[in-house]
Order: sequence, then structure tokens, then C-alpha cells
Amino acid sequence: MNEKLKQYSLKFKEYYKSMAKWQKGVLFGGLGFIIILLLVISFLSTSDKLVPLYNELSLQEVGQIKEELDARSIPYELTEAGTTIEVPEEQAESLLVDLAAQGIPDSGSIDYSFFAENSSWGVTDNEFDVMKLDAMQTEIANLISQVNGIKSAEVMINVPKDPVFVSDQQQEASASIVIQSEPGYQFEPSQINTLYHLVSKSVPNLPTENIVIMDQNFEYYDLNSQNYATEGSSFTNQLEMKNDIERDIEKRVQKMLGMMIGMNKVAISVTTDIDFTQEKRVEQLVEPVDEENDTLPVSIETITESFTGAQPEEGAVGVEEGEIANYPAGTEGQVGDYEMVKESVNNEFNRIQRDIVESPYKIRDLGIQVAIDNTRIGENGEVEQLSATEQQAVEDSVASILNSMISTTVDQTYEEVTPEEAVSIVFQPFSGTDQSLEQTTVPSIPIWVYIVGGVLLAVIILLIWLLRRKPTPEEEIEEIETEEVFHEELPPLMQEDNSDSSKRRKQLEKYAQDKPEEFAKLLRSWISED
Repeated sequence: MNEKLKQYSLKFKEYYKSMAKWQKGVLFGGLGFIIILLLVISFLSTSDKLVPLYNELSLQEVGQIKEELDARSIPYELTEAGTTIEVPEEQAESLLVDLAAQGIPDSGSIDYSFFAENSSWGVTDNEFDVMKLDAMQTEIANLISQVNGIKSAEVMINVPKDPVFVSDQQQEASASIVIQSEPGYQFEPSQINTLYHLVSKSVPNLPTENIVIMDQNFEYYDLNSQNYATEGSSFTNQLEMKNDIERDIEKRVQKMLGMMIGMNKVAISVTTDIDFTQEKRVEQLVEPVDEENDTLPVSIETITESFTGAQPEEGAVGVEEGEIANYPAGTEGQVGDYEMVKESVNNEFNRIQRDIVESPYKIRDLGIQVAIDNTRIGENGEVEQLSATEQQAVEDSVASILNSMISTTVDQTYEEVTPEEAVSIVFQPFSGTDQSLEQTTVPSIPIWVYIVGGVLLAVIILLIWLLRRKPTPEEEIEEIETEEVFHEELPPLMQEDNSDSSKRRKQLEKYAQDKPEEFAKLLRSWISED
């Protein structure tokens, strides 16, 4: 094994000496690039990952946590304008527990736990009332903050003094609340009603009329305007639905025309007229099971009447059944008969009841406006305008697509819509865009990944080509090894040059018969010497 390594090292040294300077530069440059790339990857993979420890803190709370982290020499970063603290991921959980045990962060608010921890006989009535009011405000703010859509709340309560005399009327308390709502969140009337009653039942003698709730945007939430809020929310929902429909159609048209003309060469605007009238009706229908074929009867009624005998006697009052008044009857004594068969069949039929709820909206009219850039890059690289024939061809193609889209989108229950009147196509040069740039699509994989991969592949191919440029057969190495070994094992007679040739031939024949494998190796060593 050591001999093979020595031979490989000698071959590599000889090959390295025979390499040109540019080959040596490429070899060491590729190896250096690979080493640097591995170092960068290892550095990025071993760097500490920071995760948020606390979010949306006040400046006072951030200062407390920062002081504690500096004392412990723990690395951290302040983000989001200093309201969020990020620490290494492996230390985040233990820091949360340790800081909570120390009461950090301390917002300075007083809750009901303050009385259990700081009970003292030296507190006056006024101090106790102030601390009690502060604790009540903190607890109510915490309750409101747990409501979905509310990030935080500030509560201010005004509690009147107890009356001195029994005859005095008890005054009512009042409360003012400012909530920090989440962006874009819409409160339902039931949620506003819940907030009012939650605060009213938490403070003694506090009616809902004395509560004022508003958000950080000075939007007032009134308990008595639920109907207005419902109508307003309905209008908001309809407006959002209309905008969503227009954006969806605009996105589809932009994608389709962008693939044909170019994403930066077409601008789309869509307007819709939507009917939000929702109809609910009940239909009760009765239909035959099968109009062409007879169905199974539900009931069959057959009535058969027959009569045989002579005419009645003269003087009988009235007219017999089957006779016509004022018409002479048959001759006296004539015998007659009568027979009637009546059959009633009731067939099965379908009873259908339909509860129909129409769609909450229908597109009554649709308009699409398209602006197309009428410039292009010529073969000489200069900007030129489309000819009238080319513009007409583009306009016809775009109009055909938009007419088909309008015909299938507008509800057919309304009056017939003329697609040609709902489409507007204009050609004009676009400003604010670089006309010399080709439209490119953003790849899903970053470009630097392809560059690094290509460089690594080129370096690997170059190294393989350099190492295999002058291959050394494995058989030659084995022959050299056998040559060194068998020079020591040759019998004394084989090394004497002055011996008789016939005697040497006999010895060789005997050696070949006794040890044929070693004799073959000996022959190969002689051949290699020659």
C-alpha cells in the first residue's frame, strides 16, 4: 500500500512539473474557490439564528430587558423601531422563564395581585382607593385585550364618592376606553355590544350610556348605532366584493395579453356594474312521472250499470233515465236493455318543492379598457412605432378575446350587452419604462445559484481532465512491484551468467513444473527489463 502511494505521489509530481503555468493557476484557483465557498457555507450554517423574545414593548420595558441582557452578556438585536428584542434561538426559552421569575418586563401597572404582595397596615383610605381604581383599570384593560382584533387597551374610570347621607342620590360612574385594533379588522355589532356590557358589569353603578369606546384612529364605537354599523358593513362588503371581481378580471386579462404583447406593454382597467339583489323563493310543482309512457296507477275505480225489461206504464211521472223530454217513447210493450261502464284511473305524479336562493350578486354590465404601447425595438436597436396595419391586427386580436370574455361573464338575464361597446382599446407610447429592455421573467431559483453551480461544475471537469490527461496503466505498476520482489527470490543458479545453457534450461523447466505461477511472474519481470 505504501509503495502504491509513493508511486502515485511520484507520478503526480512529474505531472505537476510538466503542467503549464495557466494549468497550475486554474488548478490552485479552483481549489481556493472551493475552500472559500465551503468556509462561507459553514459560517452561515453555524451563525446564531435570532428569534423574537418580546414584541410590541414600550420604551420602559425595552430598557429593563436590555439592561438585564447586557448584564448577562447575551447578544441581542432591536428591531421594528426598538419595540422588538431578538435573542439567539437556543437561549430564548430559558430567558423567558428567567425574566418572568424576576418580574421583567414591568409595565408599572397595578393589578389585584399587588394587594396580596404588598399588604400593609400603613395605607390610608385615599391611597387604597387610588390603588384599587388603578388595579380595576388594569384588569379591565387585560380583559379587553383578550378580545379578537384588539392588540391592547387603555381604560380610564371615574368612580364618584359614596354619598354621605342616605337620602343623597347615588351618582353614576363613567368610563373612557381607547383600544389598539389590528389593521384592517372590522368589528361586528355583537362584539361592540359585548365590550359595552363587559365594562358595565365590571364597574359598580356604571350604565352603558356612560361608556365611551374609540380606537387609535379616533373611530367611535357607539352602542346605539348598530343598525347603521350593519348597513355600513354591508356596503363595505359589497364594495370589497366589487373590487375583488374587478381585480380578478383585470389580473386574468393582464396575464393573457401580457403573454401575447408583453407585461410592460399593456395596461388594463376594468369596471363592473353588479346587482346585489338577492332573491329567495319557494316553488311547488306537480309534474307527471313520464308523459310518454303509462305509469303505475295509484287507484282504479270501475262502475258498471245494466238494465233489461219493458217500458214503464203510462202515467208515470217524470222522465226515465236515458230518455229525452218531449220526445215520444217507443211503442207500448217494447222490451229494451241498457248498459254503462265507467272507469276512473288515478296515476302517480311527482310533487316537487324547490327552495331557491339566488346568487348574492350578478354582473349586470362589464367594461374593459386596454392601453397598448405602440412602440417596439427595431433591428437596429432604435425605438420605432407600429404601423397602422400592425395596430389594427393587434386591436382585432385583443377585441376578439375581450368580447368573448364579456359575453360569458355578464349575466344573461339582463338586457343583451354589446361587447363591442364595452371594450375600449387605445395605442400610445408608454412613459416611465425603458423601451430597450427585453421582457424577462423572474426565475424561481436565484441567479447566483446557477453561477456557483456552473463554476463548480467547470472546476470539477477541469480537474478530471487534468488528472486523466496522461493515464498510467495499472498493469505497469503491478509489473514493477513484481520485478522488485522476485529479484530477491531468484535461485542462485539463475543469477550465474557463466553456467551452461543446457543446464540452465533444465533448471528452468523443473522450476516451471514445480512453481508455474512464480515462473510466469519471472517471465513478466524479464520482459519488463527488456
